[in-house]
Amino acid sequence: MKLSVTQFKEDYIAAIKGTSARQIEDTTPLERYNALGELMKDYIGNLWANTNKTYREEHSKQVYYFSMEFLTGKFLENNLTNLSIYDVVEEGLKELGINLEELAEVEVDQGLGNGGLGRLAACFMDAMSSTSIPGHGCGIRYKNGLFEQRIIDGYQVEFPDRWLVNNNVWEYKRPNKAVIVKFNGRVDTYMDGDTLKFAHVDYDAVRAVPYDTPILGFENNTVNTLRLWSAEEIDDIFDFENFSKGNYMSAFEKKHSVEIITQILYPNDAYDEGKLLRLKQEYFFVSAGIQSIFTTYKKMGMPIEQFSEHIAMHINDTHPALAVPELMRILLDEEQLDWDKAWKITTSCISYTNHTIMSEALEKWPHFMMQDLLPRITMIIDEINRRFIESLKYVYLYTDEEKIHNMAIIKDGMVKMAHLAIVGSHSVNGVAKLHTEILKTKELKDFYNIYPTKFNNKTNGIMHRHWLLNANPDLTDYIEGLIGDGFKKNPIVLRDLLKYRDEKAVQDALFDIKHKNKEKLAKFIYEKQGVKVDPYSIFDMQAKRIHEYKRQHLNVLHILSLYNKLKENPNLDIPPRTFVFAGKSAPSYYVAKQIIKLINTVAEMVNNDTSIKNKLKVVFLPNYGVSLASKMIPAADVSEQISTASKEASGTGNMKFMMNGAITLATLDGANIEIMNEVGENNIVLFGLKDQEVFQYYQNGNYNAYELYNTTPTIKQVVDQLVNGFLPAAKEEFAPIVDRLLRFNDEFFVLKDFESYCDAHERIGLYYRDKPHWMKMSLTNIACSGVFSADYTIEKYASSIWNINRKPLDFKL
Repeated sequence: MKLSVTQFKEDYIAAIKGTSARQIEDTTPLERYNALGELMKDYIGNLWANTNKTYREEHSKQVYYFSMEFLTGKFLENNLTNLSIYDVVEEGLKELGINLEELAEVEVDQGLGNGGLGRLAACFMDAMSSTSIPGHGCGIRYKNGLFEQRIIDGYQVEFPDRWLVNNNVWEYKRPNKAVIVKFNGRVDTYMDGDTLKFAHVDYDAVRAVPYDTPILGFENNTVNTLRLWSAEEIDDIFDFENFSKGNYMSAFEKKHSVEIITQILYPNDAYDEGKLLRLKQEYFFVSAGIQSIFTTYKKMGMPIEQFSEHIAMHINDTHPALAVPELMRILLDEEQLDWDKAWKITTSCISYTNHTIMSEALEKWPHFMMQDLLPRITMIIDEINRRFIESLKYVYLYTDEEKIHNMAIIKDGMVKMAHLAIVGSHSVNGVAKLHTEILKTKELKDFYNIYPTKFNNKTNGIMHRHWLLNANPDLTDYIEGLIGDGFKKNPIVLRDLLKYRDEKAVQDALFDIKHKNKEKLAKFIYEKQGVKVDPYSIFDMQAKRIHEYKRQHLNVLHILSLYNKLKENPNLDIPPRTFVFAGKSAPSYYVAKQIIKLINTVAEMVNNDTSIKNKLKVVFLPNYGVSLASKMIPAADVSEQISTASKEASGTGNMKFMMNGAITLATLDGANIEIMNEVGENNIVLFGLKDQEVFQYYQNGNYNAYELYNTTPTIKQVVDQLVNGFLPAAKEEFAPIVDRLLRFNDEFFVLKDFESYCDAHERIGLYYRDKPHWMKMSLTNIACSGVFSADYTIEKYASSIWNINRKPLDFKL
């Protein structure tokens, strides 16, 4: 976009007056931010309208990406970068006495996701726009997000994430595009000539209102749409008669029962009420989204039989799997197609990404609950299941009843959403090579044997323009000075850095940039946590969802071991270390919450012990999200990717850290394997069991955690310290963690990998002391990270799954 400083200042002053009715000097930071956001929307709006016009006129095939999460982070800086006006706006604001960096801090992260699943969806939205692929997101506009994590007395405490308290300047409410989603009621059947028809009656109607956010591509004039649905009241939902009688709560009861659908992300499903709400959420946004797609499609005047030639629907994990029966419902009941035609269109349209082999994430819902809430949808699922079972009987000649039973969509009164997604789609992809192989050869082997052409791999990718250009501008500028700016659009060009890895001047410059980022983070840690950390120490970070398979407690046990060594010998000659943790636990996941308490308890002990001469510090940064990650990742020396081999589907944090020059400390799990293949074994630090060794232990049942505990003094010491009064906490505080390690036989092999993990940390210390060697490793990681850009990932989705071609747009702003 061409914009002069003078023109921007004129536009911005007008925006200030138009949005706040004040002179610029009388406005608050929030008013200034909102005015800038509104001005950016004006700049983007023309491109957005022209993009949609082009899609319509050219009958472009479009993909709709259904996801329960979209962890978008902030939009201001990203939109300025993508419009190529960041420097102009920064200079113009400076002349008006406003600091752009401070203004950007006013913006809050949008509370639309939790972790890797949501961040991946956001990265894919950016990549589709930046590679000129017609693609849009469909999700839920959560009013309170997941939760705001605060640490009180070392414990995680959940508070509402009120990210919308000051409204969202980037969204457009579209009440004229609202649709009705139907719950409960019953289905009446009747004959229309020779055709059996179905009527959903006596249902509870919920109004789904879309809020659209423009997703701007990088310097290419493409603007796609993220459409988020809000459950809002229907016109007659307010009970005026009850209100007039003073029954105020009763008057608003129905209104609140509707709005609760889009209040929070992932309500606790440990109870039936939570299960019912999550199921309602999943159908709500799927139904609203597909109804909206049909409305748009019909406006183009094309035959319904060609629907799958122009529309692709992708379901991100099992949460949107109800897209399969919902699409069938519309094709059968509203478009009057027969079953075979409807099924062919449905399976041709829908593709599915599996993100995990963890049973907790392979959703299944009680059939009775689904039947009560979604009677017509359940009838369609029953029929899909019946036909699928019949096809299996033909394949297995009725001889393998157990296999057929296990593969059924409905088993033992539960609807298995992953099975529904597989059967109802034309593509099933894993998100890393190892993960996909596990799906094909173990977890989904029976399905792979029947549908071998459906299964494929698409290794996850990251939004490199955010995690490098926005998060680490000093590194970006230095790289541009060395190899030019081609990497901004084509990040594989980062490999050109490899020719500089032996140059001392380049190594020194990269060290200085990293140190500057560490100083910024150290300042942030002191301001927020009151802990002084040494920027010259090794900044070792584990930032991800708290879960036993991600093994934050393995990290803590090593810290305890290191602390014990320092207590024995405070003069121990080791590089100082700062261990930084961040991540949320699910509110109902008790052991994970205990791990957070353990981290903070160890931090309290270590950080206040002057006898170890500041050689060890531990920090837990609360409320991990995109903005906090953007502060942490550029400052990291070591990236902890230490999940039990075979458990992490892919990971994307590992890619972000390596792109910023961190050395990956890793098991051979998920995308860590592909990182190793890119950088070479000399530029990653590996440890621990491999996936086949893990599978053998599970199969043979010959792992004995107690034996390791009793025969390895170091392990016994650190495990005992969790419950023998050594820590500044109640003696039995961490008994649940010890129980999981010993009584329940260490399901995730924390103790088995402990010594190998400690050895890996010793190697890190040796490497770090050799500055040229360390900086060569760091540069190699940066140079080899470009292949993990989401731009490349999304192009593979588009070409081999969605059959969608790029549509470069030539209009100008």
